[in-house]
Order: sequence, then structure tokens, then C-alpha cells
Amino acid sequence: MFFDPETWVAVAFVILMVVFGYLGVFKSAMTALDHRAARIKAELDDAARLKQEAAKVLADYKARSAMAEREAADIIANAKAEAERIAADAKAKMEDFVARRTKTAEGKIALAEAQALADVRAAAAEAAVQAASTILSQSVKGQIADDLLARGISEVRQKLN
Repeated sequence: MFFDPETWVAVAFVILMVVFGYLGVFKSAMTALDHRAARIKAELDDAARLKQEAAKVLADYKARSAMAEREAADIIANAKAEAERIAADAKAKMEDFVARRTKTAEGKIALAEAQALADVRAAAAEAAVQAASTILSQSVKGQIADDLLARGISEVRQKLN
């Protein structure tokens, strides 16, 4: 038994443990492990706190994003309504412009028709006067012809104009 190597390893291990106990190695190892455990616990607590902050920031971001989307939708709806209103105003103005232009054109056409009718009447009166003067000058002679001619011309002019 004293000659077996396992026995001497066991004896050396027991002696080593007694020396470690006397020197306080176990206490130092336990203190180091306790410090490490405290440091890991602090890191875990810090990570949990950071996770909560990240969740809060994410919730705030989502709320802001939803609010921004609502605002964008409102802006788009307002822009569409404004565009429709502007288009309706433009259409109304265009219709009013066309109506005024049509009325002006109709007025000009009526004026041109009246002028043309007056020109035709004047030309007809002039032709009638010329025809009457030619007929009367060939058929009637003298002072009577001149009086008849003047009176006829004035009557024709009065009636045609």
C-alpha cells in the first residue's frame, strides 16, 4: 500500500489541501468567485435595465412612427381636397370665361349682322335711288322731273333708312 503510486498521490493531495486550508487559499478562491458572481449579477442587472430602456425607446419610436403616418395621411387627404377644390375653381373660372367670351362673340356677331343689314339697306336704297333717278330722268323732263326726283329720293331714303 505504501508502495503504490496512487497512495502517494492521495497523501500528497491531502497534504496540499491542508496547506491550502492553512494558507487561506479556499477563502481567497471563494472571495474571487463571490466578486465574479457580483460582477456578473451587476452586468445582468445593467443588461436588463438597457433592455427596458430599449423597449421604451422602441415603443416611443413606434408611437412617433404611427403619429407621423397619421399626419402624412392627413396631409395627403388635405392636399387631395385642396387639389380638387382648386380644380373645381379652375373649372368654374374656365366656364365663366368661356361664357363671357361666347357672350362677347355673340354681341360682336349681332353687331356685325346689324352693320351688314344696314350696309345692305343702304346699298339697296342707293340702287333704288339710282334706278328711280334713271327711270324718271328718261320718262319725265323739266322742272317737274327734278321736283319728283328730289321728293322720290328723299322718300326712299327715309323709308329705307
